[in-house]
Amino acid sequence: MLVDSHCHLDYEGLAEDRAAVVARARAAGIVRMVNIGTTRKEFNKVLSTSEEFDDVFCTVGVHPHHVSEDGETLTAADLVKLAEHPKVVGIGETGLDYYYNHGPKDRQHESFRQHIRAGIASNLPIIVHSRDAEEDTARILREEGAGQKKPKGVLHCFSSRRILAEESLALGFYVSLSGILTFKKSQELRDIVRDVPLDRLLVETDSPFLAPEPYRGKTCEPAYVVNFAAF
Repeated sequence: MLVDSHCHLDYEGLAEDRAAVVARARAAGIVRMVNIGTTRKEFNKVLSTSEEFDDVFCTVGVHPHHVSEDGETLTAADLVKLAEHPKVVGIGETGLDYYYNHGPKDRQHESFRQHIRAGIASNLPIIVHSRDAEEDTARILREEGAGQKKPKGVLHCFSSRRILAEESLALGFYVSLSGILTFKKSQELRDIVRDVPLDRLLVETDSPFLAPEPYRGKTCEPAYVVNFAAF
């Protein structure tokens, strides 16, 4: 049984022909797709897509790229309220991105903390994005998980250093792999992944991005999970 644990069915490249995209995923043996929320203003669209298809679920969250935009400052209480819909299965995409740094670090940190608290309060997993921010990602997860209730979740599209994989596993998180694993330059990533227990690994496309070999350069879609799961 294969699940695409992270896709963006409402992004350009997939949204224009979404029904066909979902049909191809089903034909390839994908039994569930998680359509990821990245902004508050687009959440209703993400939710509507999940309601349209029985095998598509969704998440609610604000990506670190958008934390400084109008209307995108959500508290834990806001997120918990939005997550009450039965089709919502996670909190995020949240986390830290110091590579692009579209949002000030303090705003990224506070948003990340609010998402973690919402995940704990709603008992839903958090979907964590981390790029060039391994130490702060791990530190904030540890700090927010210091109480009696611990966060649970997944480190999505993992392509970071070994230390973040180890920290995440120690916290009880899962590690999710994308088509990056198949790229020729990703030998270091493959070496890290070999040491991750199989029962803690997830697969995702992050479509329409990061198409795996041999589709690299094309629009990625959920059906391609089959290719790098086999890889």
